Amino acid sequence: MSEPLNSGNISTRLARIAELARKHPDRAFKSLHHAIDVEWLREAHRRTRKDAAVGVDGQTAEEYARNLEGHLEELLVRFRTGSYRAPPVRRVHIPKGDGRTRPIGVPTFEDKLLQRAVAMLLEAIYEQDFHPGSYGFRPGRSAHDALAALWEGLMSMGGGWVLEVDIQSFFDTIEHGALRSFLDERVTDGVVRRAIDKWLKAGVLQNGAVTHPEQGTPQGGVISPILANVYLHGVLDEWFERDVRPRLRGRAQLVRYADDFVLVFALEADARRVMDVLPKRFGKYGLTLHPEKTRLVNFDRPRRNGSGDGEGPGSFDLLGFTHRWGLSRKGNPIVQRTTAKSRFTRALGRVREWCRTHRHLPIAVQCKALGQKLRGHFGYYGITGNSRALSRFAYEVRRVWWKWLCRRSQRGPMSWEVFNLLLGHYPLPPPRVVHSIYA
Repeated sequence: MSEPLNSGNISTRLARIAELARKHPDRAFKSLHHAIDVEWLREAHRRTRKDAAVGVDGQTAEEYARNLEGHLEELLVRFRTGSYRAPPVRRVHIPKGDGRTRPIGVPTFEDKLLQRAVAMLLEAIYEQDFHPGSYGFRPGRSAHDALAALWEGLMSMGGGWVLEVDIQSFFDTIEHGALRSFLDERVTDGVVRRAIDKWLKAGVLQNGAVTHPEQGTPQGGVISPILANVYLHGVLDEWFERDVRPRLRGRAQLVRYADDFVLVFALEADARRVMDVLPKRFGKYGLTLHPEKTRLVNFDRPRRNGSGDGEGPGSFDLLGFTHRWGLSRKGNPIVQRTTAKSRFTRALGRVREWCRTHRHLPIAVQCKALGQKLRGHFGYYGITGNSRALSRFAYEVRRVWWKWLCRRSQRGPMSWEVFNLLLGHYPLPPPRVVHSIYA
């Protein structure tokens, strides 16, 4: 290499690392940590969220920034000498749509900063390796990109057979040994790997006690998404492209967003062969597929004179949308995406709870907050073909608001007519399609 990795600005360094990784796909990088200096840490600090919850040390981003240069210089020394100690993450539980909770780890601010610095390094390398069918937590890619690719593939293939897969507790069951083996293929720098090992072994603080899980990466850690992508790249993506696709008789497509993915096959025989071997492949790496949520769906394009052979086309969910066949305005078969029932119920439940607990706030304040919630909902679920669900959600939000406004008055319930007059002064945003397939 003609010039050191710590020369030039950060974007130049990242581009240089990416170019080396692209030119040498079989190379394991032995000396990477020199790229991380104070300037690199300063950029990592800029990219780190400043309003997130605090970790076990209670230090805020504002407090850390008061002596930023001193903190960064000292952090760099500890990182390079190996004296950096990864503090335990503070575990919190957030509700899921099915009544259960999802554990999230909250690192300290400094830990997030250093994780971001290393993640930037890994991302520059692995972006050259990751396959096009992977969309989660990657720069320039989004859930809507994954949905668009899936829609285009289904329409081009005329449906087919969809293998809908659910991995049980993926982030909690990643095997550290297997992850290290995957990392060995591209990153063997001792300083970088030592830091990653410390994060994998960092304890979890919950209910005043610290435990040290022997597997998994804590959700909430900045480094976790890239490590999860490296893991599933080796377990699934690379295996599918290298070993599975060449042996199939028909077309196939893999669309993955983090640990959510589907496999689409033109031929039923191909789909059943992969469905049989997939649990064994995942089991080899400590992962378990949910026996009830993992299923094969007949998603053939319906015939004009009926629904096709057998039971006809079914439906499946991915990334909050239910996919099913319908008819376009011209009467042609088309894959339609509508808000999944569980996501609709969960989103409306959050609005209902907010209205209940904030019903005594001024009307203008409530209107502004509900408007933000609706725009956020439309921003994600506002896709072509989902207008009916968007309109229904907007209507249900108005009804929920009306209900809780009625309950804050001692003069009896407000009529729907009066409420509509109030909406004239405090309007809520109308439903809108943000992501069009025709754009």
